[in-house]
Amino acid sequence: MFLPNLQLISKQIGNKLKKQKATISCAESCTGGWISKVLTDSNGSSNWFEFGFITYSNQAKEKLLGINSSLLKKFGAVSKIIVHEMALAAKHKSGSSYSIAVSGIAGPDGGSINKPVGTVWFGFATTDNKIFTLNQQFKGNRDRIRHQSVYFALQIFYKNFLTNQLD
Repeated sequence: MFLPNLQLISKQIGNKLKKQKATISCAESCTGGWISKVLTDSNGSSNWFEFGFITYSNQAKEKLLGINSSLLKKFGAVSKIIVHEMALAAKHKSGSSYSIAVSGIAGPDGGSINKPVGTVWFGFATTDNKIFTLNQQFKGNRDRIRHQSVYFALQIFYKNFLTNQLD
């Protein structure tokens, strides 16, 4: 099974952020800080990485990011509105140029008919405070879903927000 090189994309992101004199922060749920870990694996990441909010529980989303509990109850943590709010809060609370947010169901439990295991929502906040969201359906075991989520978030961020090469 092919697993993409997370360190390579992290270095590419770091080089672009450094060149732009920009910074990034992350708000992570299902990835448990894995995106932040990969980004900070790169030498010199302290020049462009600001904060990593690990907001695995709804309580953490509320306390650390200020996500409204009524939104969490109405839409659920794994939703477009919640990753939108997570990305926005991470950017503003950290003062970063960009942010990445992720919330999903990595399994093996927790899925439903409407949100099966492997459902992951992503949010990206840009330098001009625009928020972009998208979701993805991954397959595999818990570790595989989380790994795919990390790579997908980094790849989308790099290609669409740092290089302007939309696929």
